Amino acid sequence: MPLAPEFTTLVSEPRPDYTLIDSGNGRKHESYGNRRFIRPEPQAMWEPATTDWKADGEFVPGSDEDGGGRWYYDKPVPAEGWPLKWNDEVSFTASCTPFRHLGFFPDMDPVWRWMRGQIDGVAEPNCMNLFGYTGVGTLALSAAGAQMVHVDASKKSVAQARENAALSGMSDRPIRWIVDDAAKFVAREVRRERRYDGILLDPPKYGRGPDGEVWRLEEDLPGLIANCRQLLDANSRFLFLTVYAVRMSAIALGNLLQAHFADLPGKVEFGELAVREQARGLLLPTAIFARWSQQD
Repeated sequence: MPLAPEFTTLVSEPRPDYTLIDSGNGRKHESYGNRRFIRPEPQAMWEPATTDWKADGEFVPGSDEDGGGRWYYDKPVPAEGWPLKWNDEVSFTASCTPFRHLGFFPDMDPVWRWMRGQIDGVAEPNCMNLFGYTGVGTLALSAAGAQMVHVDASKKSVAQARENAALSGMSDRPIRWIVDDAAKFVAREVRRERRYDGILLDPPKYGRGPDGEVWRLEEDLPGLIANCRQLLDANSRFLFLTVYAVRMSAIALGNLLQAHFADLPGKVEFGELAVREQARGLLLPTAIFARWSQQD
């Protein structure tokens, strides 16, 4: 199974829950429902379409290189967050977090849709969302009929994911909510000889598990992918890997998946996630990815 040579771009288009309004000069102007925000964006190296950006709040980064900074508000923004809905199926709470995010990753929209297409027609598919954060991806798959395992090392994130499930009317869906180190959990699943129809993983560059386990992307990702491969077989449908670390290449991710999935039918692809700017239609890159799938 050769690595697909085409570089693929998955584009998040403007929609009710999220729109990239404008970008430039190292910042981006976004709407999350009826609220607007300005956040730093180093890859927006061009001039913005307009400088008349009005926003409820802006995240101003700190002087350090570790992602510090704080929010400044021009309008009242509820600290507990405000409701949003994805695809008229998944309800969740958006909020201004200390990490500059707003409680979900809107550029994942085309990924969620692609995964749902991969499991279409599979009877009671079982899927896993590693590093599942606040669970919008988990609920997007659950709404399509998947039995889900949601894994995150953060007890707070898993609690938020469960609250989002309740908001979506999915509290009774077959979802296992796991607070655990992702690598350790997957290793245990391999020993249990589990199998999955699909796996989504969005590992951080650096992180710590609930018991102080240290995660370093460059060192630990190959072993995690090797174990994920053991949970998939010739009847499985997909694995999707996203990485937001800027020092890695999509080709490298593709090569990594190719090395572990060459014995399975299907194909490995790689590329970038991007968001389409409303003002001019520019594509703002956000992450790199690689994926294995059984079908187009």
